Amino acid sequence: MILMKKGEKDLTEGPFLGKLIVFAVPMIVTALLQTAYNAVDVAVVGFFRGQEALAAVGSTGSLFNVIVNLFMGLSVGAGVLVAQYIGAKEHQRVSEVVHSSVLLAVLLGVFVSVLGVLLAPELLRLMDTPDIVHGQATLYLRIIFCGIPALLLYNYCAAVLRSSGDTKHPLLFLSFSGILNVVLNVIFVAVLGRGVDGVALATVLSQYVSAGMILVFLSRHGGVVHFSPRKLRFHRSVLGRMLYIGIPSGIQSSLLSLSNVLIQSSINRFGDAMMAGNSAAYNLENFVYTPMTAVGQATQTFVGQNVGAKKPRNLPRILGASITFSLCIAVLGSAVILMFREPLVGLYAPENAEVLRFAVQRLFLLLPFSFLLPLTEAFGNALLGMGQSIYSMFNYLQGYCLFRIFWTLFIVPVIGTSASIYYSYPISWWLVATVGIVLFFIFYRRLRRETMEE
Repeated sequence: MILMKKGEKDLTEGPFLGKLIVFAVPMIVTALLQTAYNAVDVAVVGFFRGQEALAAVGSTGSLFNVIVNLFMGLSVGAGVLVAQYIGAKEHQRVSEVVHSSVLLAVLLGVFVSVLGVLLAPELLRLMDTPDIVHGQATLYLRIIFCGIPALLLYNYCAAVLRSSGDTKHPLLFLSFSGILNVVLNVIFVAVLGRGVDGVALATVLSQYVSAGMILVFLSRHGGVVHFSPRKLRFHRSVLGRMLYIGIPSGIQSSLLSLSNVLIQSSINRFGDAMMAGNSAAYNLENFVYTPMTAVGQATQTFVGQNVGAKKPRNLPRILGASITFSLCIAVLGSAVILMFREPLVGLYAPENAEVLRFAVQRLFLLLPFSFLLPLTEAFGNALLGMGQSIYSMFNYLQGYCLFRIFWTLFIVPVIGTSASIYYSYPISWWLVATVGIVLFFIFYRRLRRETMEE
């Protein structure tokens, strides 16, 4: 019999607010570090290599996320199953999920890496990337795609660990590799004089370090998520469920990123100054959005364990705790960024008034509405934790993808201003939050009935 190890937590007993905060804080710090390291990439290349290099790096982000998030979403399937099986005390099933997900991450990573390297120039042309930055953007994107196997492996393993209740070790591994990323950035760009290829290479090397560290940790783990290379194979008993939950989740993540690609394409038409300003503002906003996403992922684990333990009565209290915590983050984070907007943007594009103007424009149009995101994150992740990823996917399809496509194609050309591109964000957040609330309560009532019948 496999026993739970210290660090693995039972998340089925309240009070939930304090427990959620303790559980989510390492995830928030981890997410902020990831955001900071990405921001360092952008800041270093912008500071040392100028506006064109900054635009080249910034223009690849949304495209990269569309492709990667499709496959990264499968880690959600692994995480949800681990949480549900731990809640149900089915520890052998947990082991099967661990080994199936590691093998899946490696195979998918190699496939996506090769595909991305080959198609990078054509994909950037589809986004109307200006010729002035196309060459640098292609080089950056190709190098970044070489790190996909490590990126997927780390995230799949981290999802398994977090769902078992261990949020501290993923933080430690990422902290080490992130510091390495910063050091390598400075060496490659500031010392050796490299450009976008330097920051890309620093990122890729640090990703392989973090993937190696977390895999070694799992192989030495004495609990339910122990990894053994000898057991590495697909287990049909769990692979089907993992794909059933993970594929819609991956599509959901890609839909969100696809909508950002469409918006990025519109932004590209306004020139490299707006591209650079948008990139700087987006990186700053991520210091608000990313912690809320981390709280949502923590909510998913809590919901998953309680569904597995057949305790759906706890779900409203879990969501109440999640929304309360995320709202505090949204209000405080947005206020700080808006208050110090000029010096913060200046970290990315020093002494560039035009880039500053575009960046501040985006910040003031989006951050005041960030209070909607705790609702989208809480109810969306609750649906994932309940195993209802298909319905969550369709919610994202209508709110983030179809609506933003409509807005970009038909509304923006009519209004014709750079600001009009950003109006779609708060409207789509409201749409996704509203539908998510309705869907949650439909499935919550169904779970309560099924539990009472048993």
